[in-house]
Amino acid sequence: MDLKVIQVSTKSDLKKFLYLPWKIYKGNDCWVPPLIKDLKDSLDDSKNPSMKKIKHVMYLALLDGKPVGRIFAGIDNELNSKKGVMMGHFSLFECIDNYDVAKSLFDTAIKWFKENKIQIARGPVSPTGTDDDESKGLLVNCFDQPPVIMNSYNPPYYKDFIERYGFTKDYDVFAYFLEPTDLFKKNPDKIIEYAKKKYNFTVESLSIKNIDKEVLDIKHVLDLAIPVEWPDLVPPSLEEIKGMVKKLLPYADPDLIILARSEGEAIGFGLALPDYNQLLIHLNGRITPISALKYLWYKRKINCARVFAMFVVPEFRKKGVSHAIYYQIFINGIKKGYKYGEASTIGETNVNMRKDIESIGAKHYKTYRIYSMKI
Repeated sequence: MDLKVIQVSTKSDLKKFLYLPWKIYKGNDCWVPPLIKDLKDSLDDSKNPSMKKIKHVMYLALLDGKPVGRIFAGIDNELNSKKGVMMGHFSLFECIDNYDVAKSLFDTAIKWFKENKIQIARGPVSPTGTDDDESKGLLVNCFDQPPVIMNSYNPPYYKDFIERYGFTKDYDVFAYFLEPTDLFKKNPDKIIEYAKKKYNFTVESLSIKNIDKEVLDIKHVLDLAIPVEWPDLVPPSLEEIKGMVKKLLPYADPDLIILARSEGEAIGFGLALPDYNQLLIHLNGRITPISALKYLWYKRKINCARVFAMFVVPEFRKKGVSHAIYYQIFINGIKKGYKYGEASTIGETNVNMRKDIESIGAKHYKTYRIYSMKI
């Protein structure tokens, strides 16, 4: 057998790179095919501002001339400079059930990291880096359930391949199941209203009409709320936030995006999105005239939402702000007909946020793992 790894450099290579998962997950009812156009655009720095800061390369493994594996290797020099590290990350790893293929991909990526003086590799994470909450971590349990929007899915054997190669657990991030009958069993209205009056804050849904101001408010919160000590996360630039908003707005339900303010200044926000994976799983990666009809049909049937961001500025922590935001998302979601939800991905060491989400009745049910290896 002839096994080799090539760098993706042509349109034909890229097409093989993008479509490889259809081979890996054939017959797997839990895999959600991404929209090929969206994935392709996300890797194009002219269409995705977040990619501009990432030095990257993509590799494709060929066995007897046929694509059998892929990997994306990236370096966020901006984050490395701010954190004083030399870190690289890997993403979009896919591989047939053959360790030799996986090893050849990792060998090639690690060689590229070494050539760029990288000292530690982390992954799997988003192509745009460790500070992105999309596709963060390797799924290590619950392989019989499809992922919710922007979360990853993979075969169980990926864990064995990654660990066999020498990567070790860096940290886990958790997904919590939100069952309405388990949430807010004690009506928190009085407590929340008391906290609002005592600490002088309000919560309200995102205003699409004032989206430019809302974006500035979100950046203000992120600048103050992201802890300096987090090793793989820095506040995004305004351009990155605008790019993210542009990407997510078509999927957003403004009633599930809640901002908290005190005397007109933003002090926190929570962001939930309808689970469009319930729709994408039926489209096979493309929007055609037939799939467009499916899109419209299944869009009406989405009954789950993912809470994937919650930030409160330090001055207003432990004052009921996050609780009030969660409750407003919950109330609005019930009114809109959502039947259940997920809160993810919350770092295992983020004790305060875990306590907040667990205190309302959420149950930890999925774990995603980020690995690291010194080079």
